[in-house]
Amino acid sequence: MMREDRYLTFALGKGRLAKQTLELFERIGITCEEMKDKDTRKLIFVNEDLKLKFFLAKGPDVPTYVEYGAADIGIVGKDTILEEGRNIYEVLDLGFGKCRMCVCGPRSAKDLLLHHELIRVATKYPRIAKDYFYNKKHQTVEIIKLNGSIELAPIVGLSEVIVDIVETGSTLRENGLDVLEEVCPLSARMVINQVSIKMENERITKLITDLKSVLAQ
Repeated sequence: MMREDRYLTFALGKGRLAKQTLELFERIGITCEEMKDKDTRKLIFVNEDLKLKFFLAKGPDVPTYVEYGAADIGIVGKDTILEEGRNIYEVLDLGFGKCRMCVCGPRSAKDLLLHHELIRVATKYPRIAKDYFYNKKHQTVEIIKLNGSIELAPIVGLSEVIVDIVETGSTLRENGLDVLEEVCPLSARMVINQVSIKMENERITKLITDLKSVLAQ
């Protein structure tokens, strides 16, 4: 049995994701007033009444905190879950932060994709790109990892296409690029540590049930 005084710890992806997560949690009665203070320098926020702790982390680090049990629960984008490939349970699609992972490029690159040409693919998401081209399309490509503006790659001739997140597509259009293929839909997900889900089954199950009921509204 777990001790009654154990805190459930949440790792939230920084920025808009954390803000939307807290708004969602408020709808099921989970609040964390400390986090609303814009000027705070705190790293960990506590709700003593409900025995909950929250901390903010960079998106790609959230699955790591959860896998190693530093957080019981994480809220992070599906893109990060796929790219990080950690041993964690994905239990819930929270429905916000909706976008798509796509193969994009100039229209002229469409033929290269159809004919399985050996092309270069620039991306921030090498694992996702590799899985898509090698395992789904069975197309051999050279994957180039970039950190900054991925749209630049086909424009300057570094790559024929890119694999990137597309929300509205306006940045692509401004740069003369199109969505050529869709890799997968993305949104914010809840992930759980594999030990926590057993040890804290009751609390976590209740949390998921409560969230599902407000998401269904």
